[in-house]
Amino acid sequence: MPAVAPFWIWMLRGAAAYNLVIAAGSFLVPSTSVSDRVVALLVGCFGLVYAMVSREPERLAQVLWTGVVGKLGVVALMLPEVQAGRAVPGTGWILLGDALFTLLFAAFLLRRRRA
Repeated sequence: MPAVAPFWIWMLRGAAAYNLVIAAGSFLVPSTSVSDRVVALLVGCFGLVYAMVSREPERLAQVLWTGVVGKLGVVALMLPEVQAGRAVPGTGWILLGDALFTLLFAAFLLRRRRA
């Protein structure tokens, strides 16, 4: 199998940073509920997974299917809340990022399958 192009490595690092920044934001707000902190912890853990995949993409690529499923699930669950105006301001932008990374993960995985 050919080596992974630098674009994909940087995409994975970007996904890791994205998740870690989103997670850290929840921990920096003192009024964040315990439930929201648990969600932030899981988001951060996914960020660590993306960072690990970026270091060994040939070996760990298939793990990204959990990211595809997880990010699609978040978009499906939260988009109606955003559309109804019940979500925290800025949530729509986060969902847009999740949708973008979902597409990029799928492209990366499907490209690898064809190779």
